[in-house]
Amino acid sequence: MRPVETSPHPVARRPSDLLSPPTPSAADKLEPSVPSKKREQSSPQQSQPPAPAMAGSQRYLRYIVFALVCLLLLFFISSSSSVPSNWPSYANSPAASPEKAQDGSKQPTSANPAADLPPATIPGERMNATFVTLARNSDVWEIAKSIRHVEDRFNRKFHYDWVFLNDAEFNDEFKRVTTALVSGTTKYGKIPKEHWSFPDFIDQDRAAKVRQQMKEAKIIYGDSVSYRHMCRYESGFFFRHPLMLDYEWYWRVEPSIDLFCDIDYDTFKYMADHKKKYSFTLSLYEYIETIPTLWDTVKNFTAAHPEHVAKDNSMGWVSDDGGETYNKCHFWSNFEIGNLNWLRSDAYIDYFNHLDRAGGFFYERWGDAPVHSIAAALMLNKDEIHFFNDIAYYHVPFTHCPSGEDYRLKHKCHCNPKDNFDWNGYSCLTRFYELHNWPKPVGYETDPH
Repeated sequence: MRPVETSPHPVARRPSDLLSPPTPSAADKLEPSVPSKKREQSSPQQSQPPAPAMAGSQRYLRYIVFALVCLLLLFFISSSSSVPSNWPSYANSPAASPEKAQDGSKQPTSANPAADLPPATIPGERMNATFVTLARNSDVWEIAKSIRHVEDRFNRKFHYDWVFLNDAEFNDEFKRVTTALVSGTTKYGKIPKEHWSFPDFIDQDRAAKVRQQMKEAKIIYGDSVSYRHMCRYESGFFFRHPLMLDYEWYWRVEPSIDLFCDIDYDTFKYMADHKKKYSFTLSLYEYIETIPTLWDTVKNFTAAHPEHVAKDNSMGWVSDDGGETYNKCHFWSNFEIGNLNWLRSDAYIDYFNHLDRAGGFFYERWGDAPVHSIAAALMLNKDEIHFFNDIAYYHVPFTHCPSGEDYRLKHKCHCNPKDNFDWNGYSCLTRFYELHNWPKPVGYETDPH
């Protein structure tokens, strides 16, 4: 940075200098008194006023003009800051003048009626449930945003725990920030290496060639190793982590999500009371380039284990031809509320082990979303899957904004209904409604189609 050149300060004048006339010079004091006529004859040039006197007059004039300008500025400032006479007066309002009792003393103020405000903590029993997040230390500020949404819209009323999982140790900053934000108990776990690495039955050279091919084909996350580890872990291991074994229900939360509406009931209790085991807010079609052999692998599994297929399943949601082919519909698993005992069941563990041995997590790019979705569609009765229409949710780039203005206003939603993805042509929600023979929700007609 270049130094700033400074100049000497001007000589300051005292206030008295501005008010008193100029002091006569020493020469003026010593000059004897001479008649005016004689002066005019001896010094013609002195017929004009002395130069110092003229300069003094000009200086007085400048002072007067300056004073007038200051007075005008003060007048305009005082005029603009005064309250217009036609503005409402609050002098007699309750806030400005508290009510007085008959004895003249001021009445104490009181809180708003309880019926007008939601309870700080909703009473009632709590379920054996937790939030769960897979994150790295570098995600701290993005997960902080997600926690703030969840706490403000839901968990400040219920105080459920939150489990954080990482393939490395969480640092102190991550723990401090997240613990300060969560109203329940926070727990931090490290993922075992065997759950976040290549299994010994995977051909590393073959897997590397596939990643290169997908990179050249510009398939999203096609060349990522860590993404594949994440999908495999979320598909078959997170619910087996020692910290998760303490719980029966989970709500998955990822960094950078939004919740747009108040949730005034216990979602975990709702799932238990209505015998639900899996839930979602968004559904869409999967990229077929990432799962070319997934459905054939699933069919091999169901042929070997017909006992794991539910009778009243949702096959009609994932297949348009009775199971011959997969239509690519899946629940977007970055939001899930589900039952951990179902994921720990023999049926699901057998299913995951069959898929894992096939190698598709590394030889292709199988995501946990289609893996979970197909399992729920085939192994659960269709009434055990719940669509949380009232949980307004965003994960880039899709938004679920509940249909119906009345609901959105009542629950203080701030999502734009024009962003709602539900009835978009790439959404699978219409198929889900048709499977259940449900009418479309009130207000759906005004949503984007």
